[in-house]
Amino acid sequence: MTSAQSNSQHNIRQDIARVRPAGWPVGSFDTYEEAQRAVDGLSDHEFSVEDLKIVGVDLMQVENVTGRLTWPRILLSGALSGAWFGLFIGLIFALFALPGTGWGIFGWSILIGAVFGLIFAAVGYALTGGKRDFASMTTIVAGRYDIICDPQSAPRARDMIAEMGFAPAKDAQ
Repeated sequence: MTSAQSNSQHNIRQDIARVRPAGWPVGSFDTYEEAQRAVDGLSDHEFSVEDLKIVGVDLMQVENVTGRLTWPRILLSGALSGAWFGLFIGLIFALFALPGTGWGIFGWSILIGAVFGLIFAAVGYALTGGKRDFASMTTIVAGRYDIICDPQSAPRARDMIAEMGFAPAKDAQ
């Protein structure tokens, strides 16, 4: 396979992933787990689940603030991250070290990693100029999850989901 063929196939896969899902909605659920249970139920009843897609609708970016950033917290976090990196590097070097020197290399790698991690964290935090003095985690969540089905199978899927007793999502009523 040539490089041009590989790039062409990669671009086709990206285009397929970005295509808006087509089909008819057969169920709408408040949580992903409920939609997943409905698809699992259809699978248990030997429905062709290859015709289905679970689509998150009304996407929101949610940033959960986890705490204040202070100098001690930044420095400790940087030192610990650096120590973990040093541990990894130390393990690699210790495997190839002369007999009897592995533990020394291992210990120094952790210490040097912690120092460099502390320095990089301090410089990075200082460069923000106090514009972001909090830590957070960002997630993408959906307001509801729709199950989309190919049109030829949609009526059967909708009926089966109703027979399983799934209630529609509040937003979809």
